[in-house]
Amino acid sequence: MSGLAGRAGMVTGAGRGIGRAIALALAGAGARLLLVSRTRSELEETERMIRNAGGDARILAADVSHENTARRAVEVCHEEFGTVDILVTAAGIIGPIGPVEEATVADWRNTIDINLTGTFLFIKAVLPVMKKQRRGKLLLLSGGGASAGFPFHAAYAAAKVAIARLAETVAMEVKDDNIQVFAIAPGAVHTRMAEEMMAAGRRGGELEYQRLVEQKKTGGVPPEKAAELAVFLASDASAGLTGRLISAVWDPWQSWSPEDIRRMGEGDIFQLRRVTEKN
Repeated sequence: MSGLAGRAGMVTGAGRGIGRAIALALAGAGARLLLVSRTRSELEETERMIRNAGGDARILAADVSHENTARRAVEVCHEEFGTVDILVTAAGIIGPIGPVEEATVADWRNTIDINLTGTFLFIKAVLPVMKKQRRGKLLLLSGGGASAGFPFHAAYAAAKVAIARLAETVAMEVKDDNIQVFAIAPGAVHTRMAEEMMAAGRRGGELEYQRLVEQKKTGGVPPEKAAELAVFLASDASAGLTGRLISAVWDPWQSWSPEDIRRMGEGDIFQLRRVTEKN
């Protein structure tokens, strides 16, 4: 598969889980990648997997919530590959679990800093390059809490719904620059984050705990589903669509024709809206 041959990009949170799966899929489609995360050993493993499959990748071990990390990542990607066509922001943490009033301010801020501010910082750093190139794809990982409430996970939910609205807003700002922006809902993937939620027991709510127990039995949604969606969105196949929150599990994106995409682009499907009696 070479639908992304000649293109280059960055994937945050690429050391494990969904971020790693997306990085492997993008590289498999021909993209050259800069992998960004805090843990060097995890990044090195993802890099090794990509190279063993014939792909090309570099790593940058740093904290995505720091502005200098985002600026440096764009510089390295451009220096190494000569272009920055794709940004995937998959770095994230679950944050405090339990009643909202019991969350510490430090834990709240840390969750927002990594999940939301880190996403903003990478968008801020990469857009000048993409605007100059007059092309680019921004793929922002959203998910739990974006389309419905997520009790006892307030910081995480607040960040994820903000990412969905951020995608829609930035898409409106850059649509004349040939830059597309998407939020991705990956589904209930059983990652290390899910294990942390299970470890919190019923503090995250009885229904959520039982869902996680069942998810562990079945294995949950494969991270490759989000990875396949990311390749589609990063490719020319998604041209004409932007500013949408798309589910890797529930939306039939594999069957969308150019006419389907054109029609969706004229309405507000897959966007955040207030439901009223009229609609």
